[in-house]
Amino acid sequence: MGRGKQQSVAVDQTGWMIDNEIANFLLLHQTEVLYMCMLGYTFMHGSKVFAAAGDRPVSYKLVSMILACTGGGILVPLFINGIPVPLANDAYPIAILISFCIHHYFPIVGDVMKLAPAFKMVVILFYEMIRAKVVTTFTVGAAAAIAPSTFSFPVFGPIMCGTIAGCGGAFLPLNKGLDPIASGMQTPMITAFTGATAMHLFLNTSLSEGVVDAKSKAHLHLAVYFIAVGLVTGLGLSEKKEEVKTKKE
Repeated sequence: MGRGKQQSVAVDQTGWMIDNEIANFLLLHQTEVLYMCMLGYTFMHGSKVFAAAGDRPVSYKLVSMILACTGGGILVPLFINGIPVPLANDAYPIAILISFCIHHYFPIVGDVMKLAPAFKMVVILFYEMIRAKVVTTFTVGAAAAIAPSTFSFPVFGPIMCGTIAGCGGAFLPLNKGLDPIASGMQTPMITAFTGATAMHLFLNTSLSEGVVDAKSKAHLHLAVYFIAVGLVTGLGLSEKKEEVKTKKE
């Protein structure tokens, strides 16, 4: 009997990145974790909406919270001929309503987040994990929906869609115009743009050649990036501009 030909099996040298429980958690593979993070995501948006709304009517706060939580998920599907997230996924409206009720009927919970850094860290973690998933989903989805023009793959369209997906709620309702960036781009806008750009170029150029599960690994790095920046900003770990100016003087 002749010897069978040995078949070479490709070895994933970077498989350890996503083959662990931490990666499974950050990539929201479990439905229960996804719903839990949705609640944290909507709760964080709710704290911002209620702080800015003041004594305005309940209806104003509710609609503002819906737009803040699903702004990117409303605008981007309209651009690529899709169904807006709040219409396509009933879990988001449920999470929004739960978070709204918590802020409206139990405002002390929002105060706890301001006073307890550990609780705030958890909420930021959930918030940034959902944001990373949204940016990944719409960046990749836009790349598949938009036809190439000048280059072999669509370049600016998916990057714009990914950026809007990560910070579109800041511009809704649209009567705000450019007021959200009147004093400069906010941190979520910057991270959404840089993250969507890096992910899109990685997945559609030779940088990802030979990479097994390139999308999942890019998503994981994006989540870590968002979480790191979110914690530094949310917990006030970076020096404020006023403090820097004082040191220079």
